[in-house]
Amino acid sequence: MKFNEPQFQNEDNARKYLEAQRWPDGPVCPHCGIEDKAHYKLEGKAHRKGLYKCRACRKQFTVTTGTVFERSHIPLHYWVLTAYRMTSSKKGVSALQISRELEIRYATAWFMCHRIREAMRALTPTEKAGKNGGVVEVDETFWGNKKAGKGRDGYEHKMKIMSLVERGGNVRSQHVRYVDGKTLKPIIRKNVDASAHLMTDEHGAYTGLDKEFASHDTIRHSRKEYVRGNVYTNTAEGYFSLLKRGLNGTFHHVSEQHLFRYISEFDFRYNGRHVTDGERFNKLLMSVGDKRLLLYGVN
Repeated sequence: MKFNEPQFQNEDNARKYLEAQRWPDGPVCPHCGIEDKAHYKLEGKAHRKGLYKCRACRKQFTVTTGTVFERSHIPLHYWVLTAYRMTSSKKGVSALQISRELEIRYATAWFMCHRIREAMRALTPTEKAGKNGGVVEVDETFWGNKKAGKGRDGYEHKMKIMSLVERGGNVRSQHVRYVDGKTLKPIIRKNVDASAHLMTDEHGAYTGLDKEFASHDTIRHSRKEYVRGNVYTNTAEGYFSLLKRGLNGTFHHVSEQHLFRYISEFDFRYNGRHVTDGERFNKLLMSVGDKRLLLYGVN
């Protein structure tokens, strides 16, 4: 897929492309959920393009009704192009870059990107990781600028991110307030199957997990040990490397309030690494419905 393709050129083409992706078997009413090829298509000068009327509930709708694109004065092909840029750029694309490319205000581009991230967040895996004896690596990292003065070399003032990575599978990450057992263990129990084999470092927060899962192996970084046979957390650390390169190199500054949205963006792209940019983009378009921004996402 290239930037000069029809769906990126004007609103009509973008709407038709979005309809083809979201309604492959005909229009679906977002109000009552009825799928019917015979929904009334309202045409003429009195109606905007792409407007339908439901045969069941009699309400009007378009392909953007109930989506992150709804009630926006921004041209639809701008939305579609921004979504493609965000799904195909390995380390992300900044709102400032989007505002330059589309010649729109930075605040507009920033809000567009956050709406699209909300659609990405909805695609977080729901099934537990490590089913049937899979290996799940659990690790945490810290991100943020160092503060001057007392505690400058510590980590307490930094933002904390925890990730669970199934080898050969998906990652699911969260912004957490604390990296202690009280915070991390409930997240692991919620997201990892009891049959899984856990791999962690020697952080005390993970103590006792061997009693709850098939096994729990620890790699001792404090002793300069990074691989011991099948025991390592290099997959999770590789993901953190990609995440930090994006946060530092593309976005530069991310507030604690919105960090969880950026994390979900990197999770989405990582989990779609085995498909093409076009397939990843189309998957996102299928998930833009019924999403609105939330205020916080920190555990």
